[in-house]
Amino acid sequence: MRLTLHTDYSLRVLIHAGVADGKLVTINEIAKTFDISKQHLMKVVNNLSQKGYLDTVRGRGGGIRLSRPPRDIKVGEVVRATEETLGVIGCLEQRGYCPIQRVCELRGVFNEATQAFLAVLDGYTLADLIKPRRALSSLLLVDQHASRNATLSAGI
Repeated sequence: MRLTLHTDYSLRVLIHAGVADGKLVTINEIAKTFDISKQHLMKVVNNLSQKGYLDTVRGRGGGIRLSRPPRDIKVGEVVRATEETLGVIGCLEQRGYCPIQRVCELRGVFNEATQAFLAVLDGYTLADLIKPRRALSSLLLVDQHASRNATLSAGI
């Protein structure tokens, strides 16, 4: 199974927000950290906030943060919420896709495999993904601190 970039970016945004531990982070910071288009991230953040994963604060000094504790966000739940389709083959999503669809065992096999995939993801939470918090913090937040310090040094 291959997940879309939207889901990939959604998980990265949640990891970044989770590591920030309640502090506001900006889309610009996340975009810079992961080298992702700001416009694409705006769509991802909007979707995650509409689905209740993120709180957004507008205006100067604004940003995003998790709307609930990382232990309450299951990875499988995020994947289901961000993927438009989880069918790895066409017949899982569309009736009449194949002439043997009504009697084909392959459909059941792939459906079972998809459910097993999601069950494994349901066994993990965002808290599990951010366990190496110290290492993640140094990788994710180092650019933010450097740019803020440079701004302060320049008197801006």
